[in-house]
Amino acid sequence: MEHSLPNLEAVLLVGGLGTRLRPLTLDSPKHLLPTAGVPFLAHQLAQARSFGVRRIVFATSYKASMFEPVFGDGSALGLELVYMEEESPLGTGGAIRNAADALTCADDAPVLILNGDILSGHDVGAQVREHVSRQAAVTLHLTEVDDPTRFGCVPTDSTGRVTAFLEKTPNPVTNRINAGCYVFTRSVIDTIPAGEVVSVERQTFPGLIESGALVLGYADQAYWLDVGTPAAFVRGSADLVLGRLSSPALPGPVGESLLLPGADVSAEAKVDGGTTVAAGAVVEAGATVTGSVLLEGSVVASGATVVDSVVGKGARVRSGASVRDAVVGDRSVIGAGNELQAGIRIWPDVTLSDCSVRWSSDI
Repeated sequence: MEHSLPNLEAVLLVGGLGTRLRPLTLDSPKHLLPTAGVPFLAHQLAQARSFGVRRIVFATSYKASMFEPVFGDGSALGLELVYMEEESPLGTGGAIRNAADALTCADDAPVLILNGDILSGHDVGAQVREHVSRQAAVTLHLTEVDDPTRFGCVPTDSTGRVTAFLEKTPNPVTNRINAGCYVFTRSVIDTIPAGEVVSVERQTFPGLIESGALVLGYADQAYWLDVGTPAAFVRGSADLVLGRLSSPALPGPVGESLLLPGADVSAEAKVDGGTTVAAGAVVEAGATVTGSVLLEGSVVASGATVVDSVVGKGARVRSGASVRDAVVGDRSVIGAGNELQAGIRIWPDVTLSDCSVRWSSDI
């Protein structure tokens, strides 16, 4: 995909604590969690490059020192990466303003803003071109959802101009919501107060609309997913493996499973649904793993079942255990006969004796 503005710069917001993803984020930022075989951000970076982005400023805060050792200066990815850390969290607007000190583009240039926990298949190039052609202050990607009551909604007029930012309501006026990808005109970023906690959703965007500035909505129905919960994280990884969302960073062909080098999967095991099996992970004969993420050194024993779940590094699911819609923390052991489901999370280094957690009455 070729972009009409090859020198486009971007800011990548990666300061979040990832509290909704705990215990997966106790030792790592959510943006670095292994997703379809690579750190989550690798998919975003590869997609940004495919649209012509060549320079990206990371806006970091939580565990900020962990990003540069993973991605370096970006040269291996065909990118120039710069890292800007917030001394204390500044909110979305404050983070953008802080990162902008590292931008090199002109005042009238477009700047792409990416949220580091979104998977999206929308046409970033078209969003940028719309922004430039209309000379907008900001252009927001809007996506349509089945249940907009869970989100704030963003109505637009017939020209695409955003007319309001509405909080969650049982009777939303539109099913279009803020999808977390923005194009700012560089000079507009400078109007955000420096060094202050600022929310673009609650302060910057409503303020621009009130002042009469042109805030546009770029709406489409492309693939979109906020991976901020364990269930969404697992789904996003599986969708990438299955090819429901294309990613240049996927380290293998699309298919029912992604087995990374060093994975040990028995020919008599069933592994499907977009499952990723990391290096050193073992799936024994007679085990069933569907739509899940098995991290390094984990073991799913013969007769065990893992569905739509994450099994952490070095964790073990014993024979006869059932893990569905669950997170098993690093190095934990799930004994035989346990039934984990309904979003349950097992913290690291926990051992569940046989039949400790049951959802059915039989043993």
